[in-house]
Amino acid sequence: MSQTSTERLRDYLAQLPPQSQALLMREFERAIERGEDMAVANFVLEQLRKVARGTVEDDETRPRTDDPARLLYGPLEPFLLESNFPARPGQIRRASLLPIWQWLSRDGAPEATRAFETVLTEIRQSGSNADLEGATRKFQLAAADAIISVAAPVAGDDRQRSLSRIGSPNVVEDLLSVGSVLRARETLDTLGSRMPGQMRVFSESQIASVGSALNVPSLQTPQLLPFALSLIMQRLAQPWQIIRLAIKMAASDDEIRVAATPYGIAVTIALHDLSFLTACLRTDIRRGHFDNVGEQLKALHEGVRGLRTELDLRNDSAWGRQLTAIRAEISNSLQSEIESVPGRVRRILRQRADKDLAAAPKIDTAEVEEIVAMIDFVAVCRTYASELAINEVTLRTYSDLQHYVERSTESLVQALRGGDPKARVYRQMQAKAAIRFCEILFGHDYASLMSRAAENAMTGERKAAKATKATKAS
Repeated sequence: MSQTSTERLRDYLAQLPPQSQALLMREFERAIERGEDMAVANFVLEQLRKVARGTVEDDETRPRTDDPARLLYGPLEPFLLESNFPARPGQIRRASLLPIWQWLSRDGAPEATRAFETVLTEIRQSGSNADLEGATRKFQLAAADAIISVAAPVAGDDRQRSLSRIGSPNVVEDLLSVGSVLRARETLDTLGSRMPGQMRVFSESQIASVGSALNVPSLQTPQLLPFALSLIMQRLAQPWQIIRLAIKMAASDDEIRVAATPYGIAVTIALHDLSFLTACLRTDIRRGHFDNVGEQLKALHEGVRGLRTELDLRNDSAWGRQLTAIRAEISNSLQSEIESVPGRVRRILRQRADKDLAAAPKIDTAEVEEIVAMIDFVAVCRTYASELAINEVTLRTYSDLQHYVERSTESLVQALRGGDPKARVYRQMQAKAAIRFCEILFGHDYASLMSRAAENAMTGERKAAKATKATKAS
């Protein structure tokens, strides 16, 4: 798209009402999640987000430090939710930022917004950023006051009309969180500075240290505690381990006692994140994207096992039912894909009569690699099968694959020693695919052994053919 067309698109997007912009952003995000019109959706989303940040010029002509919306929303970055999956406590939808910014500029804090933009203009002209931090913090506090004043419930006050002018129900739901995080920026920054960059194992000493850092009255509120916990989770190598903090604070692993403390929200957050990871796994499998499935299964396995072993969950409780539902959804997502693999392998390796092979199309190497990825997927599932409720189907499928591929490979290698030359070309492709499957199922050594056997079979056949020709010639 040319520069002129891009500018026209931005002008059009900027003229849309906030609700329409937010709706359009959500629809394009859903299109990306479905894998539809990726290039167009990504391009329009980029322009929408530039409009949301107030960047009507290109990034090259306008510095990031000169973007008032970006500077305002800086403290929110660790908590922004990019997808359309339901937000949990401690998250803010990125799509909510645009209508909130437009409301601040128009009604919420127009004078503070204009004053901040004036300061940014002066900073740009002077070339010095000395006053940038102070001006940004002043504007963040003014924006926080305006947001909280309109979002905080007041007895007998009808706020619905004012809130409807800001945005959709999702935007209204995020308002108080945005204002609270902006107001508590220093406190959250201090919490972050008191934690290690990464905690591989959330040990007792680290739990005690983090608990001490959390012992700040402003972080103990129902509004801010989820954001503090989210900040801690980002430092954990295994985010589900945040439940250990809740168990420590409750001095018990009994779910009733844990839920009775403010830190029970940590369990809710951990379960929500497992649900989100399950949804991502399901989407990737449907699209045939298996690159990240191993990591996703590992994280799900560790998270499910951790919650089942470290918390005393009841099957009939809300948390217990949610964990059961997660395991069932994982099982349903994986089972049909696992069961489909043997059929795809058989279609490639099935032996047919020579007359049927002469006119058969070539075996697509891309399809072979797809099946290799599927076999590897079954192998990964076997590693984590017990906690993910797929033990029986995974073990049965993997065993069937081993038996079938082993027998088929040996038969195909033997078939290379004779038969119609045209059919032998196809069987050679089959043998090559079978050896590729063997590499996943039995390891490199066995695959190399079968590869040498196939080469020897072809060499022996060529020698036999030459001997036959020599005999006929004599």
